[in-house]
Amino acid sequence: MYIIVLGGTFSSLAQQGQSSVHGKITDNDGLPISYANVYFKELDKGALSDGKGAFVVEGLPRGNHQLLVSHIGFGKRTVQVALKSGERKDLGKIVLFENGSDLQEVIVSDRKVNRFADKATEYVARMPLENLENPQVYSVVNKELLQEQVLTDIDQSVRNATGVVPVVYPSGGFAATFRGFNIGINSRNGMETSTGRSSVDIGNVERIEVLKGPSGTLFGSNVSSFGGVVNLVTKKPTEDKQTEIGYTTGSFNLHRITADINTPLTRDKKTLFRLNTALNRQKSFLDYGFNNTFLIAPSLKHIASDRLSLTLDAELFDAKSTRTLYSRYGTNSGITSPEDLLIDYNKVLFHEDANASTSSLKLFTQAQYRLAANWTSTTLFSYVEEDVDHSYQYYATWLSPGLAARNIGNWGPIYNSYTNIQENINGEFATGTVRHKMLVGASLRFMDARSEAATSGFIDTVDVTTDFRVLRKQELDPYMVAGNWPGWHRANDNTYSVYVSDVLELTDRLSTMLSLRLDHFSRPDNGAVEGYEQTSLAPKLGLVYQLVKEQVSVFGNYMNGFQNQAPANQPDGALLVLDPLYAEQAEGGVKAEVFDKRLTATISYYHIAIDNAVRTNADGFVEQDGRQVSKGGDFEVVANPIAGLNIVGGYAFNDNRIVKASDEDIEGNKAVGAPENVANLWLSYALQGKLKGLGIGVGGNYVDENYLFSDNVVAVPSYTLLNASIFFEQPSWRLGLKGNNLANEKYWSSYGVAQAPANFAANLTVRF
Repeated sequence: MYIIVLGGTFSSLAQQGQSSVHGKITDNDGLPISYANVYFKELDKGALSDGKGAFVVEGLPRGNHQLLVSHIGFGKRTVQVALKSGERKDLGKIVLFENGSDLQEVIVSDRKVNRFADKATEYVARMPLENLENPQVYSVVNKELLQEQVLTDIDQSVRNATGVVPVVYPSGGFAATFRGFNIGINSRNGMETSTGRSSVDIGNVERIEVLKGPSGTLFGSNVSSFGGVVNLVTKKPTEDKQTEIGYTTGSFNLHRITADINTPLTRDKKTLFRLNTALNRQKSFLDYGFNNTFLIAPSLKHIASDRLSLTLDAELFDAKSTRTLYSRYGTNSGITSPEDLLIDYNKVLFHEDANASTSSLKLFTQAQYRLAANWTSTTLFSYVEEDVDHSYQYYATWLSPGLAARNIGNWGPIYNSYTNIQENINGEFATGTVRHKMLVGASLRFMDARSEAATSGFIDTVDVTTDFRVLRKQELDPYMVAGNWPGWHRANDNTYSVYVSDVLELTDRLSTMLSLRLDHFSRPDNGAVEGYEQTSLAPKLGLVYQLVKEQVSVFGNYMNGFQNQAPANQPDGALLVLDPLYAEQAEGGVKAEVFDKRLTATISYYHIAIDNAVRTNADGFVEQDGRQVSKGGDFEVVANPIAGLNIVGGYAFNDNRIVKASDEDIEGNKAVGAPENVANLWLSYALQGKLKGLGIGVGGNYVDENYLFSDNVVAVPSYTLLNASIFFEQPSWRLGLKGNNLANEKYWSSYGVAQAPANFAANLTVRF
């Protein structure tokens, strides 16, 4: 039963011996929040705050209870309340932060429980929805875990998410593979971004969210793959004044300096500013190669009124680096694995002066307006620009384990821009006994791509078992010839979308999610390439039943997704225009958050069917000719069994196969780059006594073998990585030392590229 409190009055339900609580709900600027939900869910008792933010809840039994405080447009807080018989407890001021500024669910106690398990997010469902209420599976990697592991790059960071394997493209971009499909980091704070050629720095990352399964219903096909979505949540300004400076050094001449400066700009703390920056310099473990990057990311938040807040952030990323070698394998080469190659593990075919220079600019604005007590309007604008000045990319066709035909390509200048405008209306209401959480939205997306025709050329054939010459840029340039399309090329497309999602709480245990998205995709003619238009619907249905309220739920979902495919550049210079892909997923599983959230776990099984499947054949040509089925299961656990001990682990099984193709010989084969078994584990323990903050961590990853091409001849071998760290965390400083690949295992990426041997990194961070 709710107890509605308005104008500072309330209806007393107190009985003899029963207790009550009272307090005030405010935002982070100290302004009262009216009509906030204050609810003891296990007792079915609660209230709404009045116009001054005040609330009272009476008729409470003695004991330990959880009070959930929430309001649409704000994050949620959970307060542990211990009551004696007949006690009237003053909870004081309870602060709710607007979504995006503080998304952590806070347990008010003398310590933080299970610090790696927080799954509170506004992005996964585009509405405030608890993990146990959400019929979709997702993983969250927070900055605390990244810091404990002394991580400096995105590829090692995503390995902490269940079933995720990092992929670095030969073009320089970054992607992740899970559930049998590749996807770039295409979402940033829920809006489209791009890491196709310039990769990404984690210096401005608050956490990484990995949504599993076709997610085009809410995110759109331009952002998601049929495996899911990777969403980066950036650091936001807060009202605290704090500066954090970090320095990391390590193997391969690693030097990295980071700064995080947060400060209010006004005394009333209505204008907040934060600046994150990172300077990174590192050589490759190979004879030649480097990765030099610079990130600067300012953000600003202004509280215009008790209803309106404005947010602006920008990110400028500059990268100069060398690309990885892309290998092809001759039909009669006799090669079945990259480990068959006779080239030394740390040898290269090209010098680092044939490198790449890229940059990206990302702008994001948000205006959030409280329309009414339970209704919020969020207007978003984002602009992403990715520029390639030049990008020398290396190719080798292996004629035998010791003989390679060297080729070189230079891509650029290339200019890609993505403009997105989005409007979301969130609200809560009731129809009879059914409560609704509603999202209605629309978005406009405009893409503009311009590129200079690539140049490329065959150089020579080299015996890698001899003391061969590493080719320098000045030797490569004379071999460059223009591609099939001299001059500039321009392509653009537009997408217009509307979507709606309704979560219906049918009972206090049973809820359903109904979502639908309509996209109209338009691509005009581009020279000889005929344009096309397409309108598609993507429905989503989810069911959740809580077997144990607020602790264990069973769920199921059905999702339909589609992807409009960009034309593919073929190895012979031809352009293949691809049709859209379609996918359907059915999934079911169990989620648990038990023992006061000391143990959170998810287990699920899924089945994804793809039509118009795209594959790469053994000659490196893209083909679209069949049907593909990906099925498997995920298991994830995040636990804090005793004080100081934290466990993050996951196991994913995936069977992704080509079930129909024009080439009958490959029917039944495994899909490219889809390992069957992937596991991750991280155990850490921090002392709780006199040396509180001193701790150790140990863990690693296992990735099964996967195939480079759809003929399933050349396989990347499986590998196991063992990592460990030691750290000392104090309020004003932190020291960490991390060892990676301690077993010094030779292993290759899903593109067959050799990866770093045993290495270390040491970090010192100071806060003031």
